[in-house]
Amino acid sequence: MSSGSTCSVVGCSNSSNKIRHFMEAECYTHRVKRRECLCPPPYSLHFMPASRRLGWLAALRLKYPPKKVYVCSHHFVNKRPTDEHPNPELFLGYERPVQKKRRTIVRGETLVQCFTAVAEEVSQEAEGVPEESHRTVATQWEDPSLCDHSYARSQGVDASIQNHVMTDAATKSGDFSHFMLQSDTDAYLYTGLPLDTFNTLVSTLERFGNGTLTLSVRDQILMTIMKLKLNRVLGDLSRQFHVSQSVASRIITHWIDKMEEGLRPLIVWLPRETIKATMPASFQKFFPNTTCVIDCSESMLQKPKYLDSRGESYSHYYSHNTIKYLVGIAPCGLIIFISSAYGGHTSDKYITMNSGILDYLRPGDEVMADRGFLIRDILFERRMNLVLPAFTRDCSVDSLPPYCIPVVSLSPWPGWPMSLQQQQQ
Repeated sequence: MSSGSTCSVVGCSNSSNKIRHFMEAECYTHRVKRRECLCPPPYSLHFMPASRRLGWLAALRLKYPPKKVYVCSHHFVNKRPTDEHPNPELFLGYERPVQKKRRTIVRGETLVQCFTAVAEEVSQEAEGVPEESHRTVATQWEDPSLCDHSYARSQGVDASIQNHVMTDAATKSGDFSHFMLQSDTDAYLYTGLPLDTFNTLVSTLERFGNGTLTLSVRDQILMTIMKLKLNRVLGDLSRQFHVSQSVASRIITHWIDKMEEGLRPLIVWLPRETIKATMPASFQKFFPNTTCVIDCSESMLQKPKYLDSRGESYSHYYSHNTIKYLVGIAPCGLIIFISSAYGGHTSDKYITMNSGILDYLRPGDEVMADRGFLIRDILFERRMNLVLPAFTRDCSVDSLPPYCIPVVSLSPWPGWPMSLQQQQQ
């Protein structure tokens, strides 16, 4: 299938077909088809005029120019050909040489003029005529190498100015996320989310936007999620979004806090009836009374400056300084609890006692945890049960017989319902 009119710049894949697909999609802001929406398309294609053919081909440097040359608006300074910038200048797929400016040549006096001035000065001194003091040609001499050339000038000044101009023009060219996220495959690659989910996230967090930043809210959120998912370095992100590293750092710092503020209400503790209704078949068969699954997760952090902070955050498991937090997950897979952050040296038992998760549990609930959670006595006081999955060594769970797969249930008091293992026996 033909891709329609395609931009002729090396490395650019913008085409009329992409614009058509973009217009057929739904606008995530106005909830209508983009062809019925007032939002402008991400770019436009411009046909090469005959009067500017030589200028366009010289700028594009195409080895085999096509019969019909189209260039998208991203490669023009003003988003389209103008009288001031008629040719494409931005992102042409190659490094353009920096044009150095020459200083205006200052012509010095000729040798005849020098001798004439000296002779007149000697004659005036001999006649005793008072004369205003002035400098001779010899004291006014200027090195011709500095007059005719600009070798002494910094060669990086012009390149720096041109780079800033190109960066500013690229920043104003539009939303980068519209070209990076064309399908669910692109969205999964950069964010780990479906495209519709990412659009919903942008709509939810749009009210937290910072108007002082040059990028759109959608691009800022995309940059932040790419940092969280892919751990891209700031220099890489700043080049991809055409901003400085300091701006990229401010964007990520701003949205980390705002995402926590905007998404925190989505983490809610489910009622027991909802947990039972949404419990998967595997849990209903082996762990029917499980209320939540808990575990502690850790994130690396930079080594603290003070020794006390280093000791509190040092994790023997990772042999690194970390922060630690407790996560509670319903059997259906929904995250229903996230605790505050603690130092990596803090024990799982201490976090469980002080995080507040015990306030959500009721007598009769079962909590599934790793064998490292020594919280049986804590749950015993609240008439709750601890469920530990069976652990094996040097073999997979699939190779075990069915009666070895169930959990080891630690009944905290007499009269507690029999565990599944006891029922099978």
